[in-house]
Amino acid sequence: MPAIPSLGGLRGRGNKGTVPVRPVPVPLSAYVVDCAVYVAGERLPGRWTHSEAIKEVRKRHEGFVWIGLHEPDAQQIQGVADTFGLHELAVEDALEAHQRPKLERYDDTLFLVVKTVRYVEHESPTTANEIVETGELMVFLGRDFVITVRHGNHSGLARLRRELDEDPERLQLGPSAVVHAIADHVVDHYLDVTGRIENDIDVMEAQVFAPRSQVSAEQIYLMKREVLELRRAVMPLATPIQRLAEGYTRLVPDDVRSYFRDVADHLTTVSERVAAFDELLSTLVDATVAKISLQQNTDMRKITSWAAIITVPTMIAGIYGMNFDYLPELHWKFGYPLVITVILAICLLLYRIFRKNGWL
Repeated sequence: MPAIPSLGGLRGRGNKGTVPVRPVPVPLSAYVVDCAVYVAGERLPGRWTHSEAIKEVRKRHEGFVWIGLHEPDAQQIQGVADTFGLHELAVEDALEAHQRPKLERYDDTLFLVVKTVRYVEHESPTTANEIVETGELMVFLGRDFVITVRHGNHSGLARLRRELDEDPERLQLGPSAVVHAIADHVVDHYLDVTGRIENDIDVMEAQVFAPRSQVSAEQIYLMKREVLELRRAVMPLATPIQRLAEGYTRLVPDDVRSYFRDVADHLTTVSERVAAFDELLSTLVDATVAKISLQQNTDMRKITSWAAIITVPTMIAGIYGMNFDYLPELHWKFGYPLVITVILAICLLLYRIFRKNGWL
């Protein structure tokens, strides 16, 4: 029986003998974290596809669908986009990720982008290379659906969904209540992360002002970079949350709008903390640079003092090293002890003067 060539062998032939390898299609279910139908605040039992879920809701004329996706590709998300009528520009943003926090309206759909943050555990802020890790959540809000697209491994919503499943009164407010819960969940994580970063900055501040500390300006700049990454996640989100709190769209009823005002207040607190971190780290950089300059000046004074002391025996030895017959006390038997005594006396005098002035 003839041997069957492997795929690797087929790829290694010339263009005429190459068999194209088609990508294996991945089903949408591989990217769907959860798909649920909610009616009167209660989750309906059973497993649903995205098309079956929205058909059920529209057949009942009540309730909504909540679909959670994790880093889908273009082919997979297109099926969801066609079913729910998502705008192609919003879908493109959801795929590309690396978006700034924003809120956009496309016909009867809102598209919200929020940055998620996670505090990276480390032994000490003075040696850590990474303190904050960011991810992204994209939320599509419609009249009878909410779709979340998650990028990153730390921004899961499974726990939040379980909490909402146990609070049907809250889910009765509709899909905008889910959007509020997500925004509140993200901002609460901001508060937690800023609290832990504040502790790190306190540790670093104590190290900077401690005697003979080893904190470098480079490490403070690294911390400042992490705070800047947090700032990029927090600051741009203020405008979208404020717009949702002020009635930017009818998709957010008045009952939910008041909840967004509370989120906006918490976000303001976070923004103020982050701004204070930035200012404090700038102060620590200035203090570290001043401390380094002071240490360098101290070292330079010590070097200068010892150089002045060493100059005395060098000068005298240089004079007596000249090839002259008539030098003071050249042939006197006590000349050498006298010169050594004079050198030691002058050196000790200079040492005492420099010591008294604080140079040594």
